[in-house]
Amino acid sequence: MSTPLTIKHHFRKVKDPRINRHKRHALLDIIVVALCAVLCGAKDWQQIEAFGKQRLSWFRRFLLLANGIPSHDTFERVFDRIDPRAFHQGFQSWMAALLETLDIKHVAIDGKTLRGSSRGKLGALHVVSAFATAYGLSLGQVATSAKSNEITAIPELLELLQLHGAVVSIDAMGCQKAIASKILERGGDYVLMVKDNQPTLCEDIRQALSRTLEAGGHELPQQHYSTQDRGHGRVEKRHYTILTDLEGIRQQEDWKGLRVVGMCVRERQVGQQEPSIEVSFFIGSKAMSVKRYAQVLRHHWSIENNLHWQLDVTFAEDKSRVSKRHAAENLALLRRLALTMLKRHPSKLSMAGKQWNAALNPQFLEEVLAANANSGGF
Repeated sequence: MSTPLTIKHHFRKVKDPRINRHKRHALLDIIVVALCAVLCGAKDWQQIEAFGKQRLSWFRRFLLLANGIPSHDTFERVFDRIDPRAFHQGFQSWMAALLETLDIKHVAIDGKTLRGSSRGKLGALHVVSAFATAYGLSLGQVATSAKSNEITAIPELLELLQLHGAVVSIDAMGCQKAIASKILERGGDYVLMVKDNQPTLCEDIRQALSRTLEAGGHELPQQHYSTQDRGHGRVEKRHYTILTDLEGIRQQEDWKGLRVVGMCVRERQVGQQEPSIEVSFFIGSKAMSVKRYAQVLRHHWSIENNLHWQLDVTFAEDKSRVSKRHAAENLALLRRLALTMLKRHPSKLSMAGKQWNAALNPQFLEEVLAANANSGGF
């Protein structure tokens, strides 16, 4: 029997941070109302309260709400006091039930800054997310106080994920020996971009590829793969080369599981302009074809288009002025949960179209919820 996908089932273990005499509203009711409001486009606590009051009679079909809809101050206060780790565990539990029937082959990890969350000396919150590229699903997040802290946040995020059989891709910020080891420890394989933050490794890869190409290695089909895309007056060519012979890669023993080094050369031409050329390097722990490496590298950036872009365009995350740390982090997780739920609705509408319909039509909102609750209800 499959695990229920109801919000109440998976968030029921989140500890209520309030003392008993201040509990006029059930914690699960607060979470459900906030989630539905965010799913329908609410951007802050005032809008969450307003949405709840407009839909009070509808909510009472599913929730007790003996004291009505909480005030925006109550929403803010409760979400700022909920432990983000416990809240994330509820999210992870829900995602685990969802992923029971899915085979995750590729997980992209990247960070995003919530620019509107900065206040005075308090910097903007930076959230590192894991994303299942084939399904367009957010798998988890860890918040940090700055982009530079991604190096410490990524291992924390990996600890939360089930990676057995998956390839994990991370940009150059995450190209660290400890991160490579952690991915393997969690049962996955890695594809890590290499830049000048790893100067020795970067130079060794450059030299090894130069020697191979000069010797005619580019003629070996198992080592080389090219693609070409045309559209909007642009032509983009990508040339991928991998090496499994790691001779000349110093300190290779320090990179646990290292089996492949590679290069991607991107040629981009717009109209009649001179083409631009960009060269990047990467390392990998899995013995797979150069074509498969090319697919992983290309699909990695879907986290930008299908997660970060959607959060900013559909949920206006970058404009959010919620600055209290726990409140901002927990609200960011609600957005990711809401986005996942909208994606799972079978309608061909855009994410913004689904959100608009859910805001206008309670029946459509019920359809979205039903598509994400295999046992019915919240």
